[in-house]
Amino acid sequence: MDISTGVALAAVGAGISMGAAAIGSGIGVGIAGAAGAGAIAEDPGKFGTALVFQALPQTQGIYGFLGAVLIMIGTGILGGFAAFESAATALAGIMDTTPENAALIMGLAAVGGGLSVGLAGLSAIGQGITAAGSIGAVSKEPGAFGKCMVLTVMSETFAVFGLLIMILILVGLNLLGA
Repeated sequence: MDISTGVALAAVGAGISMGAAAIGSGIGVGIAGAAGAGAIAEDPGKFGTALVFQALPQTQGIYGFLGAVLIMIGTGILGGFAAFESAATALAGIMDTTPENAALIMGLAAVGGGLSVGLAGLSAIGQGITAAGSIGAVSKEPGAFGKCMVLTVMSETFAVFGLLIMILILVGLNLLGA
């Protein structure tokens, strides 16, 4: 059975998952870091607070990495292709198609999963903007830390949803948990 096209598409999905999420995290961390540098210039004691807020947009990059690894494990890029071939054969029986077509469908689904995580990872940009504002707010009013943390973490919800959708796609196609 030739599964190479499906596996190649899965590699594209893994790349999108990590790459797009890394772009979002990099921009978000940069925005928060710029605000942190300003706060630290005024008061070096604000370093710890600035670091906490700057770290938050990095989590979308972690989700992108996790998504990429799950795609690569599920499709056999890491660990061998036997499970992918088996899943393609099973899906072919369910869909009344060839294993090669099933592998193509699974590869395209992995691209969809990678897009889900990668594009949701762009929420780190908004999170970085909120983190930057929070650094300024907490620099003026330290008692606002908790409230600002809640506001900054709200963007995270959508990144978690993106990762969850990718996991559900992989589980639904028997690429994880089989």
